[in-house]
Amino acid sequence: MPSQQTHTYHHGDLRSACLRAARELLEEDGGAGLSLRAVARSAGVSATAPYRHFTDRDALVSAVAAEGYRELTEHLTAAHPAPSTPDELAAVASAYVRFALDHPGLFRAMFAEPCDPTSGERAAAAAAIRAYVQDVAQSAFPGRDPAVLSVTVWALVHGLAFLYLDGKLDPSAPEAVAAQVGAAMHALSSGL
Repeated sequence: MPSQQTHTYHHGDLRSACLRAARELLEEDGGAGLSLRAVARSAGVSATAPYRHFTDRDALVSAVAAEGYRELTEHLTAAHPAPSTPDELAAVASAYVRFALDHPGLFRAMFAEPCDPTSGERAAAAAAIRAYVQDVAQSAFPGRDPAVLSVTVWALVHGLAFLYLDGKLDPSAPEAVAAQVGAAMHALSSGL
């Protein structure tokens, strides 16, 4: 019986190349141009290659979002690992908005694009950022319900991020953005 040759596709790290290409496409024109075919073209692989790692567009967006959640969590903890004062909270809130402004396509994919609801990777990464925000609320507002306050703080900061992204507030001066976000966090802190 003649031996059958099998040909395997070797890219190196196809998954990473696809994720990198997806992020570049998101930053170029948002989610409108994002498809597995466009990712394949951008990564320089066959049109079917991305399907080795992603069943569909939603699975791809979920993987990109998971990367984004992990990066955002790292960005926030770099601003302050455990903020407990209004100034520290303002620094973390400013870091959140800055991340959104520095990575608008990624940020929108994380929070506005449909994704795979069964993606364990995305769910774990999103849970980590929720846990960080809840820890922040507990540290910054002792004696208050951290579940309620974490949603309140996140909603305020997230809303500010989208107001800047959507051009409702002027994002052109980073110092002014940080001052506005800081003032909002101080107002919230003093109101509580």
